[in-house]
Amino acid sequence: MIYTVTVNPALDYVMSLEKVNSGEVNRTDNYVFLAGGKGINVSQILNQLDIDNTAWGFVGGFTGKELVRQLNQKRIVNDFVTISDLTRVNVKVHAEKETEINAAGPQITKQEITAFKDRLSDLKKGDIVVMSGSLTPSLPTNFYQEMLPTIKEAGAEFVVDTTGQALLDTLEYHPLVIKPNHHELADLFNTSFDSSSVMLEYAQKLLTMGAQNVMVSMAGEGGFLLTKDHVYHAKGAVGTAVNSVGAGDSMIAGFVGTYFKTGDPAESFRIGMACGAATAFTKDIAVKSQIEAVLPQIKVEQIS
Repeated sequence: MIYTVTVNPALDYVMSLEKVNSGEVNRTDNYVFLAGGKGINVSQILNQLDIDNTAWGFVGGFTGKELVRQLNQKRIVNDFVTISDLTRVNVKVHAEKETEINAAGPQITKQEITAFKDRLSDLKKGDIVVMSGSLTPSLPTNFYQEMLPTIKEAGAEFVVDTTGQALLDTLEYHPLVIKPNHHELADLFNTSFDSSSVMLEYAQKLLTMGAQNVMVSMAGEGGFLLTKDHVYHAKGAVGTAVNSVGAGDSMIAGFVGTYFKTGDPAESFRIGMACGAATAFTKDIAVKSQIEAVLPQIKVEQIS
């Protein structure tokens, strides 16, 4: 089983209008509430790939009930901890410019945290836990890291989609895959790259530090996968990028879901690249037909 973790999901209130007049009353007839969260995005892609998964996290209040209702409607299996505070609402205004107001998130009690960590007792050997997205202010900054020993003791694998020192702190526990983009990779080592070969030298360091697989995404220029045995490259798919939100989540979902089924990192990389591109080419998280349309463009080449 794959478990996705979204500890700070949101109900996104999306409003569309031609223009926002600051300081005045603005009206729109076009609005929608959408369940949002990086781990939830991963679950959506896994569903499109027909891979069993369960969404974990915290939800509360009427906003949390609506979020769960939407997930149930999409047939995303979920087992959230119910909290006493409200699931946050993020406001997104689509006008001549896009404006977002994101809430920090609910207060989560020690008892609610304990109830969540109890979920880890369900883990079995071969399971994969994907942890994505921001933490609420009431959670400790090392919340994800605290769970890693328990996950590994169960014989399960994990992925933490994060950057910076928080990413480096996971490496001693040997994450299944990490996915910095080329800018994030440079920032990790406080440097810059003047060639792909130099970039790959630094990506190789992440393997040495403990990562099992390293994907380096380069937007429309494709990406690289480094394993303990080989380095692979894939060119980017041709299409019009209209959405950056969820593309990275989709790439991780494609890799993790395929690896769970096949254990083949190169094929997992191919599917991951297709899922990321398909989401980038649509205004929402990609569906199966969109992924299948992009897939023939993704050619993985072993370069070493």
